Amino acid sequence: MGVKLTEHDIRPLSAKHLPIYAEVIRKSFATVAKDYGLTIENFPNHWSFATNERLAEKIKDGYHPFGYFAGEKLVGFVSLTDKGEGIYEMGKISVLPEYRHLGYGKALLDFCKEKIKELSGSKIVISLVDTHTILKEWYLANGFIYTETKKFEHIPLPIGYMEWTL
Repeated sequence: MGVKLTEHDIRPLSAKHLPIYAEVIRKSFATVAKDYGLTIENFPNHWSFATNERLAEKIKDGYHPFGYFAGEKLVGFVSLTDKGEGIYEMGKISVLPEYRHLGYGKALLDFCKEKIKELSGSKIVISLVDTHTILKEWYLANGFIYTETKKFEHIPLPIGYMEWTL
């Protein structure tokens, strides 16, 4: 079975945690990059190749980073960014590969749903690789609806958009 989860395992992070959570993001997204043949050459902006500097650009008013800790080890990450009008973008939900299938991702997702209520928000929006069927189905099973797909010239895969409304 999995590890017993408690809400206290998810904590707010600050800029001082950035090098640690950047590594969690890169390692987590590396599995997607590998599965889809993404490289720094064909998709340099994929999160598996994100630099600490690029991630630091996200830190501003309205950005809320959170970490999932197993003991004192950061094993998961998620962020909420206030987009205005009660809409929050949930970004970079990440769980280290060796900690997957223990409920950590679901705990991060449920935490975000509760957090936007605290922040007086009403909607979570996300983007993901549209062809990542397993992930898309996971979000659908967790109350998200599919809204659209976009193809960008600089990205080798279509990007899907989904949302969850309170």
